[in-house]
Amino acid sequence: MPARIDQLQEQAQRDLAGVTNADQLEQFRLKYLGGKGALKDLMALLKDVPPDQKPAFGQRANALRATLQAAFDERKSSLGAAPAKPTGPRIDVTEPGLPPTIGRSHVISQTIEDLIEVFGRMGFDVATGPEIEDEFHNFVALNIPESHPARDPLDNFYLENPYASAAKPGDESSSPRGLGGPGGPSASNTKKSTAHMLRSQTSTIQIRVMEKTKPPVRVVAMGRVYRPDEHDATHFSMFHQVEGLYVDRNVSMADLKTTLLQFVHAYFGPDAEVRLRPSFFPFTEPSAEMDVKMTIRGVTKWVEIGGCGMVDPAVFQAVGYDPEEWTGFAFGLGIERLAMRKYGITDIRWLFENDVRFLRQF
Repeated sequence: MPARIDQLQEQAQRDLAGVTNADQLEQFRLKYLGGKGALKDLMALLKDVPPDQKPAFGQRANALRATLQAAFDERKSSLGAAPAKPTGPRIDVTEPGLPPTIGRSHVISQTIEDLIEVFGRMGFDVATGPEIEDEFHNFVALNIPESHPARDPLDNFYLENPYASAAKPGDESSSPRGLGGPGGPSASNTKKSTAHMLRSQTSTIQIRVMEKTKPPVRVVAMGRVYRPDEHDATHFSMFHQVEGLYVDRNVSMADLKTTLLQFVHAYFGPDAEVRLRPSFFPFTEPSAEMDVKMTIRGVTKWVEIGGCGMVDPAVFQAVGYDPEEWTGFAFGLGIERLAMRKYGITDIRWLFENDVRFLRQF
């Protein structure tokens, strides 16, 4: 048994002397010091040793374990100071790297930034307002009477029942009656409605600006609006609008037409085709629709991108402007349709599906 211990020690020392890297050192540890190593097997022979030799055998075996463990630790320390040789495939550091995948502005955000830049060069400031509105700012102040179809609960996202506080018979002050009657709005019927809603147009921002700002006024208002439209290639229940308002003395329809034509040519290019056709809106008179020619699903046609007109005197009365002194024009354009026309997008639903294969094109 003593000779066997000496033989194991000599073999272990030879093996350790040949170790040149961390992998070989780990193999040495497993072979001699591991749970199934040679020292473990040596201790298993203790049962076969005569009783009078067991103490000496155990001492020699434990001394050998301590010697090999110390030699292993020393070798491990010396290898750790030197860099390990690479064992995997080599990398060609001269090859061009892969660019990291980073985010970018959504195409709608890009369009909004472009619109701010274009209208900013035309002298328009930017205004914002709340997306949750009351009936006064969304309808009443915009000369939309209570009987108008645009106020139907089926055509709006009301947050409260618009008829919950219906007026009692003969009570003219508890429910707004619109601005269409003689003499314009009165203080008793313009701000009494308790119904709130998701705004259906960014014209509400124009009203809020005029309530707090003395003319002249020149602003564009941008933001999300909500209407329960059925989704198709050109309609969505949530979309974005840009509204323009210019109020000053002696503003005319010619100023409105010039502003829109300059915008279209600045945004789409000098060859863009645009047309204005007569229309009707409660808050402007006269009014017009603005169309731009674009291709939808392979078919080139005129597509409405918004409405415009001269601000109705009743709207000025609602915000405290004197319609005998001030005139102005307003326009509202769909931002999604502007983006679709500029970038050749044929389906508005793609803008809200968050498919990175589509979004990374812009």
